[in-house]
Amino acid sequence: MKYIIALIFLIFVVSNCTGQVKSGTYRTMLKKLLSHTVPETTVEEAKFKKEAVFLDAREPKEYAVSHIEGSTHVGYDHFDLSKIPVMPKDTPIIVYCSVGYRSEKVAEQLIAAGYSKVSNLYGGIFEWVNEEQPVYDTQGQTSKVHAYNKAWGVWLNKGKKVY
Repeated sequence: MKYIIALIFLIFVVSNCTGQVKSGTYRTMLKKLLSHTVPETTVEEAKFKKEAVFLDAREPKEYAVSHIEGSTHVGYDHFDLSKIPVMPKDTPIIVYCSVGYRSEKVAEQLIAAGYSKVSNLYGGIFEWVNEEQPVYDTQGQTSKVHAYNKAWGVWLNKGKKVY
């Protein structure tokens, strides 16, 4: 019985850690940084959720450098529910920022406001780009990503960093 419990625990740990973020050090940092108070969506899951509304919780200058195609900028420092597009409260919503901290806080507010299918993009736009998913600016697809600052930019391994 002891071995069965240990095996179940191991399966649980492995299933909750794999596929979320490729880099072990990045995954460890995110585990400590985030509160994990909202459902999390991996890049692998998010790229197939065509019906989801993507909300960008970064600041305007970050969004202007690049963003996930079709996303709506809602910000973080001055976030207000009035910035949310009009949609049914059961619409799937994926909130993202650079690494997932700011988007987690915005997602908490959306859930508190009654939105029922809200998730945080685990690893943020950095992981989106690290997994070679496209980002866009006003001219079209770009390789540029606002890396927030040099300390946080270490987690962005692909794309061209902009500060």
